[in-house]
Amino acid sequence: MTEVNHDRIPIAALEHGTPFADRHVGPRPAELARMLDVIGVGSLEELGQRAVPDGVRERDLALALPDPANEADALAELRALADRCAPHTEMIGLGYHGTTTPPVILRNVLENPAWYTAYTPYQPEISQGRLEALLNFQTVVADLTGVPLANASMLDESTAAAEGMTLVRRAGKAKSAVFVVDADALPQTIEVVRTRAEPLGIEVVVADLSAGAAGLPDGEFFGALLAYPGASGAVRDQEELIAEVHRRGAMAVVSADLLALTLLRPPGEIGADVVVGTTQRFGVPMGFGGPHAGYMAVRKGLERQLPGRLVGVSVDAGGDLAYRLALQTREQHIRREKATSNICTAQVLLAVVASMYAVYHGPEGLRAIATRAHRFAALLAEQLRRGGVEVVHGGFFDTVVAAVPGAADEVVARARRGGINLRRVDADHVGVSCDETTTREHLAVVFEAFGLDSGALVGLDELDAATPDALPTALRRTSEYLTHPVFHTHRSETALLRYLRRLSDKDIALDRSMIPLGSCTMKLNATAEMEPITWPQFSALHPFAPAEDAAGLLEVVADLERWLAEVTGYDAVSLQPNAGSQGEFAGLLAIRAYHHARGEAQRDVCLIPASAHGTNAASAVMAGLRVVVVRCDDAGNIELDHLRELVAEHAADLAAIMITYPSTHGVYEDTVREVCGLVHRGGGQVYVDGANLNALIGLARMGEFGADVSHLNLHKTFCIPHGGGGPGVGPIGVREHLAPFLPNHPLQPAAGPETGVGPISAAPWGSASILPISWAYIRMMGGDGLRRATLTAVAAANYVARRIDGYFPVLYTGQGGYVAHECILDLRQISKTSGISVDDVAKRLTDYGIHAPTMSFPVAGTLMVEPTESEDLAELDRFCEAMMAIRAEIDKVVAGQWPADDNPLVNAPHTAASLAGEWNHAYGRDEAAYPMGTSAPKVWPPVRRVDQARGDRNLVCSCPPLSAYES
Repeated sequence: MTEVNHDRIPIAALEHGTPFADRHVGPRPAELARMLDVIGVGSLEELGQRAVPDGVRERDLALALPDPANEADALAELRALADRCAPHTEMIGLGYHGTTTPPVILRNVLENPAWYTAYTPYQPEISQGRLEALLNFQTVVADLTGVPLANASMLDESTAAAEGMTLVRRAGKAKSAVFVVDADALPQTIEVVRTRAEPLGIEVVVADLSAGAAGLPDGEFFGALLAYPGASGAVRDQEELIAEVHRRGAMAVVSADLLALTLLRPPGEIGADVVVGTTQRFGVPMGFGGPHAGYMAVRKGLERQLPGRLVGVSVDAGGDLAYRLALQTREQHIRREKATSNICTAQVLLAVVASMYAVYHGPEGLRAIATRAHRFAALLAEQLRRGGVEVVHGGFFDTVVAAVPGAADEVVARARRGGINLRRVDADHVGVSCDETTTREHLAVVFEAFGLDSGALVGLDELDAATPDALPTALRRTSEYLTHPVFHTHRSETALLRYLRRLSDKDIALDRSMIPLGSCTMKLNATAEMEPITWPQFSALHPFAPAEDAAGLLEVVADLERWLAEVTGYDAVSLQPNAGSQGEFAGLLAIRAYHHARGEAQRDVCLIPASAHGTNAASAVMAGLRVVVVRCDDAGNIELDHLRELVAEHAADLAAIMITYPSTHGVYEDTVREVCGLVHRGGGQVYVDGANLNALIGLARMGEFGADVSHLNLHKTFCIPHGGGGPGVGPIGVREHLAPFLPNHPLQPAAGPETGVGPISAAPWGSASILPISWAYIRMMGGDGLRRATLTAVAAANYVARRIDGYFPVLYTGQGGYVAHECILDLRQISKTSGISVDDVAKRLTDYGIHAPTMSFPVAGTLMVEPTESEDLAELDRFCEAMMAIRAEIDKVVAGQWPADDNPLVNAPHTAASLAGEWNHAYGRDEAAYPMGTSAPKVWPPVRRVDQARGDRNLVCSCPPLSAYES
């Protein structure tokens, strides 16, 4: 008889392996029990009941999501969806082109957590690697465009053009509200500019500028957007056109193909004021539309108007060269309604890829890639001409438009049967774009699609010898570019590999330390979630290819829209916004359009609490709304009496209120239903900023407690990594009455409602290629796992608050003394008595090997801490113990044991070089370098404290010369 093992685990409990939620959530059961004991509750459920107000928390909420899959099963499902995608050879063009990502960059940047889990480089001393990479990016853009100053990336080409429009309006002297747009600009760019212009009262006039200055409309205008080359591929000499724009008191924005500028005279040499575009074809896959790093560069005199982020050069406390973000862009959102842009996210990870593509290839390699694409286009045009097909333009870079009267559909269909997507311009014209990946075989299919007789075709080598370039002689580039040594040093894979490693070693990312940033939710970006983004079935899709090519990815989109609606309690979701700021803008446009559709266009007041994130106010102004601030009380909550006064005062013109829930102060306000009700009774809509959704999932839903619209940060709550400051995705969820006003897109009707507000991003589904990350997270967590993550994040924040409160008081708490998913530590009184600033504490944390929390937001002189659910107890304790030790160091300063001007805090961080040199401080080297003992994890910052003020006075925003390093 076989002996029965009563301890045997049933096969049903073993066959699916360890649940993914057990990998994602950091604290083990015993650790969680200790945390709950410190908090003073018996279970996570009890914590949720005590912390979340009854009027908000949904009892027994069960999210209607699929049962959780393990990592292998979720990836298998995604593989099956990927197999339903059918990328063709994409020769559509329109700003999206085939490119080859060098494997050394793919593996060591895009797939490397040292790069993709990093945060925005607000702490420059532990961000020197990615700051240098971004400085390289800025240098590439400035050199190729021929204007002196470029920023550290934009969201995409179309939104960069829209930002260019608003820049020249505020920087110029023209009184006109007219902005002229070249009819040959990319069609998606024209429509995004229109969407952005309408609420600002800007009139967009689309004009045929092919005739040069003669094509400009009569009357005044403040600026013009010119295409170089155009969507048609045509390359025109625009120097006289720009001169005429200037003579008429306006400024010129040029949308330029960066790869073409290796061969073409740069816009800065023909008078451009602003140059915008994309770096997609610098090694970043098309990805069904994104993410890609857009760019913007400006002429001298417009530096302080530049939106987005700007990396510049300063020095550290020892006088050594150091990089940092310039103040006017780093703190753009603090300007609130006076901000010139609402952008708080860039595309840093993709900008790093593009910059390293340029570093690896150098100027000669880039020129060779551009020349190859151009030569294939020139051969294509010549063969078509010889075959009797009219080529519309004589001067072009990589795109040929052919006239085929009445036969465009037939040509496109034949090419598609051969595996190639061409662009149907109209019934009589077909566009063909060549790129880095174009081959002879591709041209053969195209020739056949146009009906050329294969027997009469001239061999390409013979044709090559007889075919001149199609670049106008007067527009050929003669100036040098990328002369800095960094673009000539790392040509071998070994050299680039080591360069990338040197840079990443200078930074702190999530692969090295907890990043306890309040309001920013730096949580685990699981490898299984990240894996699909580089699969070619997703990454090689063109956003304007027939939708059936992307059937599997569109199912990912549909699933995500449905799941996010369920999680939030909304009725419809749009995934088009490619950043939280763009989600805010899209949500407010929906509210504005709703009021207009009801005949209440006068409703233009947006109430915003004083505690709100600054992008809220900036977004409201961009959406054509007037900002009115609602006071907060001493506890950080919305002051209801003041809200009632404002609702009454603006009964006729109230459009909306924007609130964050839980509040920006990290508190579950128990009045949120009352706030929503007051605004609704006043005729307004309720916008709930979804930045803090990581404290709500499975506990409460915005659409159920009174909100009408929210944006959701997929790069926070749903695990898309921050990537050093981007990519981000900021979809919006809306109630049914706002659904008709979601974004749409002119080139993909399925991307939004016909009655929508227009596109707010270049691509129909925004940054579509990274949506599988959030899909995988939700699919593997399931409803119960998401709820567990929320409750654990709340537990982690309350644990930290309880442990540290006696050392650094917690500023705000909600009912019962609990915080939500983050807590604010108040250093103001400590700073007053000791002279130690919040900056000193943040820099000193570097010596402890820990990234600092969010500094001085939303309250100056404070640190906002958000531990998230994915940090285990050991890491939480490491942070708490570091903060306690720092408080003991402050006490030594107060007691006079260390001088106020010479102690480890004011001198932090300490580099290895500073410790190895002469030492004449009042504290020991070991106290400086190893405050927690030599067994603790150690991060050596590459520079000492960076002089921010000096850097802001002296903007140097491209690679400094070698002499700067030598000195």
